[in-house]
Amino acid sequence: MRVTRGTYVRAGTSDVTLSTLVAVSKRFPASAAFSGMTAAWLHRVDVPLCDPIEVTVPRHLGVSRPRGMRVRRALLSDAEVVRLRGLRATTILRTIADISAEVSLTEAVVVADAALHSRLVTLDEPNAWASTHAGRPGVRRVRRVISLAEPKAESQMESRLRMLLFLGGLPRPKPQVSIYDSAGRFVGRPDLYYEASRLGVEYEGGTHRNSLVEDNHRQNNLLGAGVRLLRFTAADVLQNPDAVVQYVKAMLTN
Repeated sequence: MRVTRGTYVRAGTSDVTLSTLVAVSKRFPASAAFSGMTAAWLHRVDVPLCDPIEVTVPRHLGVSRPRGMRVRRALLSDAEVVRLRGLRATTILRTIADISAEVSLTEAVVVADAALHSRLVTLDEPNAWASTHAGRPGVRRVRRVISLAEPKAESQMESRLRMLLFLGGLPRPKPQVSIYDSAGRFVGRPDLYYEASRLGVEYEGGTHRNSLVEDNHRQNNLLGAGVRLLRFTAADVLQNPDAVVQYVKAMLTN
């Protein structure tokens, strides 16, 4: 199977994605490294392998860009490269920094949330990285992303819903807050929670259909504890974002 011009992987390979990266790596000098979303995937962050595949090469190297790939020319020290699944890739900190400079604020936070939740990095580490790279272009954006990241976020769509509400002008909700009833019994943990208004906001994904009874029981317990609950789907978040913001805003002001 052809990957790029002159680069092929064997058809029927069990892990075509990884095999593709192995094949692609042979087209670049040994000092190059996978970066961006490709590096995030190699770090096992919950992201799809991007198209195009991203590679960073040192600035002084003249490397052609194969069709269907993105080649970034930038400073790349040994301290910012690790070996993952047998391939060179940027460290998780450098990866987050590169992604923060290239995608929307929301999508950068989605990646940072996933890396933090998977304990690939702690909140202190990106802040320390930004401090030691103060003169680097894009560091301000990295600081912004980290200031909005949440280690407790449990899914990409939960992160997108949180960012939608915040960027829509609403107060920043708290993620995964444990709620207890008047007797001190645990009754649930909404994805997002506005404590002052006792309003829970949840993303309803495909798994909800498989746990409908349990979810309904939990919702009834939360309502019994005086917590109002709103649920939104991917279609709501991605196709009707303004309506989501207005709906939550109305609930917060009532």
